[in-house]
Amino acid sequence: METDKFLDFLTESGFFYPSFEIYRGKTEAGGFYDYGPLGVELKRNIIEKWRRIFIYPYQDFIVEVETPIIMPKIVFEASGHLEHFTDAITECLKCGRKYRADHLIEEELGKRGVSVKTEGLRLEELDELIRRYGIKCPVCGGDLGPVKPFNLLFQTTIGPYSDNIGYLRPETAQGMFVSFPRVFNLLGRKLPLGIAQVGKVGRNEISPRQGLIRLREFTQMEIEFFFDPENPRCPFLDELDVKIRVLPEEDVKAGKKEPREFRPREAVESRVIPNEWMAFFMGLATIYMNELGIPTDHQYFLAKLPEERAHYSSASFDQMVFSERFGWVEVSGHAYRTDYDLSRHMKFSGYDLTVERRLKEPKEVEEVRIYPNPTRIREVYGNEAGKVMKALSTADPNELRSSLERSGEALVGGYRVTRDMVFMRVERRKVFTERFIPHDVEPSFGVDRIVYVTLEHAAKVIDGRFILTLAPDIAPIKAVVLPIIDKEEYNKIGIELSRKLMRAGFRVVFDNDGTIGSRYARYDSLGVPLAITIDEETLRDNTVTIRDRDTKVQVRVGINDVPIIIKKAVEENKTLSRLIDELKLTIYTRQH
Repeated sequence: METDKFLDFLTESGFFYPSFEIYRGKTEAGGFYDYGPLGVELKRNIIEKWRRIFIYPYQDFIVEVETPIIMPKIVFEASGHLEHFTDAITECLKCGRKYRADHLIEEELGKRGVSVKTEGLRLEELDELIRRYGIKCPVCGGDLGPVKPFNLLFQTTIGPYSDNIGYLRPETAQGMFVSFPRVFNLLGRKLPLGIAQVGKVGRNEISPRQGLIRLREFTQMEIEFFFDPENPRCPFLDELDVKIRVLPEEDVKAGKKEPREFRPREAVESRVIPNEWMAFFMGLATIYMNELGIPTDHQYFLAKLPEERAHYSSASFDQMVFSERFGWVEVSGHAYRTDYDLSRHMKFSGYDLTVERRLKEPKEVEEVRIYPNPTRIREVYGNEAGKVMKALSTADPNELRSSLERSGEALVGGYRVTRDMVFMRVERRKVFTERFIPHDVEPSFGVDRIVYVTLEHAAKVIDGRFILTLAPDIAPIKAVVLPIIDKEEYNKIGIELSRKLMRAGFRVVFDNDGTIGSRYARYDSLGVPLAITIDEETLRDNTVTIRDRDTKVQVRVGINDVPIIIKKAVEENKTLSRLIDELKLTIYTRQH
């Protein structure tokens, strides 16, 4: 398939196109794309299919929320994004152009036949590669400056004060971590608990290219799934009738390229995947891609080595899908975030994010209680004694005890507290519960990339024309109503039928312009699964033909049966050919 022509076809058909087109040449704001009428419908349907697979069957413990796209600075200090969310940048000392260093190195050395992997390399290692191979600015040939970190967060201010800094979220995840205690309480304080979110995020990419594959603003579908690390069992794991293709960490280290095939449970028992819930979501992700038209042999999970993982992850897998134009593309990431995020937000907010676990057997614990010595505190701090005692009441008694026993003093709320300012009592008691911070696995999907690979896998070239063989449930237009000729009596029936289908909730088009053959071809190319033809027989007996996009088979049905057939095709994701036997439809052969 000629992928350049395919991209032109998608643009001309109104699936997607570069934003700000009327200002082309007047702005450098790349990495933004508009979705046209067909693209919006397709994207919405792809998101809804994700909900049907990942949320609706498990809605007793996976729920969806919506959180702000702009969040205060402290959230990203806690999450580690201010420190870690960076890419390496280098600037041409002659023309001033800036490049993402790792991409530039791989591209320039690739032209020389040198294969190098830059992911996970430190700034100084990238800089050394540029110097060793004499890599220059690809535009003007100038020398490149030192490699520096570039933070990808979009910064703004919240309200009129310049010191009240906020950031556009780079992932939907942090909103779910911050709202965890609220949702946990709403759902009865039970684990496991999944919090899902679909929404826009922004990353200030250095040099976005590749259309929908790398954007500065894009849509994510994510689940933060919280569970007890001492009870990580997934009761649904064995229900998944799927094999997942994985390139495990040990194979990546050994330089192997061929993925291995596992049942989800087998992958856990082989220690390829660290826990059952992660394997469960990876199994669902494989099914999801299958249902979008991407075969299993065009997808696999690539384990990330420790130096390649995000700062919050103890294990990560990228779900890779093959693209004829872009090679292997990451469409989802599966990370075991442990208790990293909740622990950090607990530390920075001071809010208790622990949950309770009932013990199988009670146990004795040693409990430290700290009481202030008001007399001594007043002697030292006078009128500020009350503030010191308040600070002591919120201090961690174990940390305070440790510090006092180690050095005889501790800093509490900015006040120096000595051993004689407190009374300390150590008690032993039986407990039947204990508190812990839940662990989290995260399946995270890039919607825009999924839109592109879905379209590419649906594309067929027949007689020099692109045909999109999109599944009925994700096709933007479900049916087209076509009067066989442009006559008032045909048009009237067709318009009435179109309106009836629209009121039933289907995206339907009425078209009476051109020959019937050219109209069939036009809507086949846009992925419309069903074409309904109004002809002379319709006038006599109130029947129409329904034509299947892929097989070109036609059946004759009563006009009142059309909504039922379309509903069944869309809801059960069945082509007309599959419905013929099920509904006992008669194949129709036109005699003229």
